[in-house]
Amino acid sequence: MTIGRNRFAGRQNPLSGGAMLTLPNLLTLSRIVAVPLLVGLLWWPHWAAGYALAFALYCLMGITDYFDGYLARANGAVSRLGIFLDPIADKIMVAAVILMLVGTGDITGLHVIAALIILLREIAVSGLREFLAQLQVSVPVSRLAKWKTTLQLVALGGLILAGALPHWDWVKSVALASLWGAAALTLVTGWDYLRVGLRHMD
Repeated sequence: MTIGRNRFAGRQNPLSGGAMLTLPNLLTLSRIVAVPLLVGLLWWPHWAAGYALAFALYCLMGITDYFDGYLARANGAVSRLGIFLDPIADKIMVAAVILMLVGTGDITGLHVIAALIILLREIAVSGLREFLAQLQVSVPVSRLAKWKTTLQLVALGGLILAGALPHWDWVKSVALASLWGAAALTLVTGWDYLRVGLRHMD
């Protein structure tokens, strides 16, 4: 869920007991802890108030995602724990929201294909990143990847908001269009990761 920033940038401090309790790491952990609450608020598909609360929580999680990276870089507090947890927190939230929206019927029909593309890409890229990390190969975040993340955020947030505003059909239409845009960019950026990975495979 990181937009226009690289959490890994800056000087990495040695991992110590104190570094594990920094404010950026606590913000990252708060996103992970908030996921079950977000799922609970989306559990009932016709509970508009629940969707409204879920949308507010979703936006708050996005804000903490920005500030944990900003604070880590500004204070020189980039830690190994933060580098480990940040992408995990993002992927857990994205996967949980997609699964819930499919389960509640907010994403149906052919739109499930777009959601599935995004979900599978998250899993595949995580595996590729782990493989490349063992080879000490890094893949920089491209501009297309940032656009993908932006559209993905808009799509999932819009679909949650559409549940809170069921009579505003245009909200869901914009969200579904963004979902397909994110899925298209997912294929392009996913291929970029795969191409780099294939170069280092026997």
